[in-house]
Amino acid sequence: MSERRLERLCNPTCSNLPAFLVESPGLNSGFMIPHCTSAALVSENKTLCFPSSADTQSTSAGKEDHVSMGGWSARKALKAVKNLENILAIELLAACQALEFRRPHHTTEPLEAVSLIC
Repeated sequence: MSERRLERLCNPTCSNLPAFLVESPGLNSGFMIPHCTSAALVSENKTLCFPSSADTQSTSAGKEDHVSMGGWSARKALKAVKNLENILAIELLAACQALEFRRPHHTTEPLEAVSLIC
């Protein structure tokens, strides 16, 4: 959902904001590349969600037909969470940029505090 919200922010047809949240397009591509990065991370997370148990192998000279993929599943879950952190960070930066195009209007105090950090 985060990447889809980012797409809507960067799309002037949906947001009534400048394309890719950049005032003067050209050499400055704005959030075009961060959006592509976010989409790539979402795509990677889709592949990380494939069940590890579907890739089990028999072991021990054919005496064991199930190998726990718990370790691999945990590593994939950690990678997916790290990707999600980056996806959300990109959306946060874009949202802060979008707020700047709405000035002099303000949002809530907590969101204004976050936008000062960005």
